Parts: sequence; structure tokens; C-alpha cells
Amino acid sequence: MTETVVACAQLALSVGDVAGNRRAALAAIERAAEAGAEVLVLPELVNSGYVLRDAAEAAALAEPVDGPTVTGWRDAARRHDLIVVGGFAERDADGAIRNSAVLVDPSGVRARYRKAHLWGRESELFVPGSELPPVVDTRVGRIGVLVCYDVEFPEWVRTATLRGADLLCAPVNWPFAPRPADERPAEDIRVQANAAVNRVFVAACDRAGPERGTSWVGGSIIVDPDGFPLAGPPAEDAEHLLLARCRLADARDKRIGAHNDVFADRRPELYAPIVNPAPGPSASLDEHTDERTER
Repeated sequence: MTETVVACAQLALSVGDVAGNRRAALAAIERAAEAGAEVLVLPELVNSGYVLRDAAEAAALAEPVDGPTVTGWRDAARRHDLIVVGGFAERDADGAIRNSAVLVDPSGVRARYRKAHLWGRESELFVPGSELPPVVDTRVGRIGVLVCYDVEFPEWVRTATLRGADLLCAPVNWPFAPRPADERPAEDIRVQANAAVNRVFVAACDRAGPERGTSWVGGSIIVDPDGFPLAGPPAEDAEHLLLARCRLADARDKRIGAHNDVFADRRPELYAPIVNPAPGPSASLDEHTDERTER
């Protein structure tokens, strides 16, 4: 069965150093191509960096989809005959600033996705997207694109898998938060869970740091449809190039054993009241607190 070499380039980027960040991403594409990668995932907000001071700084660093960052990825994809998925700060045609990702291949920009679920202060910097994650037919298989916090919404992930994604590519920036001794990063566990419950490959590409006092999980990971890591996470927050051989066609078989199928066994008629609950009394926001560190 055909295997596809999927890569994640965990990079150390510098907030505000757009030219330097572009060079780092292009160098990573070169390294991945030399290593035989056919699909490469880059981190979130590659051009700008993540820890932005305010909306004005985000706007100053953003660029259109046909700007130099994505154009450089497109040209490199054509030169090396590979697929690149990466995140960037986008200025759209109306001037809105977005936390976006693109999928480019040798033919050009195949899809642009704007992050729908904004984390922490991102809502002060970016306008959220309102379109479903794209699922793109490529020469290696069907690839879906999400960004970071989107992966924590199982309904959102499932929209891509129900539309036939074999591989989900997620540019991420996961700031480090304290965790119990000997525990693995919860971010990686969520990626593994999403892969297993949808029987899909997932490649999530994280950052290395530090950046303006923020350190990163450094948890880049490539996961198979059983939820097991094929590559990563790295042992430390540092630059890494992860490579995994993935039989992407395996993601089209949703069966578990002789009697179960994770899609055929669904009962959507029972879920509708949960997904779209009827109006009624709800707990006060004051009764709930979110103590997680912003990312």
C-alpha cells in the first residue's frame, strides 16, 4: 500500500521578524524536501510570531494571501514538488486581520482557512473565520486544515473527517503550562483522541521558543488512525523535523474489528438536541472559571 511521508517542522521563530521567519520556514521546506517529505506542516502565525502586543502590531505584520510569505511557500512547493500547510497573519481584502492557514502545492494555493475558534487575547487581534475547515483533494490524498484551538472542538474536527479527510494538518502554537510530573502534554493527548475517534491521521506542528517570556510545549506530533504517535512529540522545546510514513488510505476504513464502524455507528438523531439545545435556564458565567494558561 502506498505510503506518504508527512513532516512537521517545529521552528524557533521571532515575533516581529517577518523576514527572518520567512527564511526559517523556507529553510525548513528545503530540509523536509531533502528528507523525502511529501507533505510538510509549519507552525501557526509563522510570518508574525504569536505573542503580539496589540491589534496595531498584528496589523503591521499581517499580509495578504498573495504576499511574500505564502508566495515563497508556493514557489518552494513547486520547486520541490511537495505540499505545504502553514499558518500566517493575514490581511484580507477588506483589511480585516486573520489568523489563517494555507495549503499550497506545486499548482499554487489550494485552500485558505481562517481560524474559527480564537484563544485568549487572539480575539483582540484577529477576526474569527466562519467557514468550515477545507478538505482538499491532493495527489497524496484528502487533506483537511485546522488551526490550533480548533482542534479542541470535536464537532469542528468531525466536520472535516465527515467530508472525507484522510489527514488533518494543524499549524499550532501551544504555550507551555505547568502539568503534573510525568504527564504528557494535554494538547498531544487531544490530538491523539481526535485521531482515534475519527480514525484519521493528524499532523500538528508546534513552535520552539522562547518568545516575549512565553515558552512552548514543543509538542509537534504525527498520529495514526488508532491514535498512536508515528513521530513525536520531541523530548524538549527545540527545533525538530519530524517525519512519518503514513498509509493515508487507511483513514478511509472506519471499521474497528468485525462489528463496529466509527461513522456507521453514529446516531445523529440523538445528538441534535445536544448540538442545538433548546433555550432554557443556564448556569451563570460566574459559576465557571477557566484557569488554563492563555495560548
